[in-house]
Amino acid sequence: MLLTRLKKIQGQSTALEKMLNREHECAEILQQLAAIRGAVNGMMLQVIQGHLTDHVVKEPDETQREADLETVMQVIKSYLK
Repeated sequence: MLLTRLKKIQGQSTALEKMLNREHECAEILQQLAAIRGAVNGMMLQVIQGHLTDHVVKEPDETQREADLETVMQVIKSYLK
């Protein structure tokens, strides 16, 4: 599923590059950028959900669970800056 999302993002990025080379209207470029951002956000959400499920919720060792949660929290904090 992640590779499918990545390929979609790659396709959108390639389309954006073509748009820039052909000097499309700013509104069209902004719309494509918004689509790319949405796809990246969706992929990021999927990775975070998977990590929380696999490495936090299901982790039996409390110390490891806390470390894994801290890792996710740092990524989220850096993303929200």
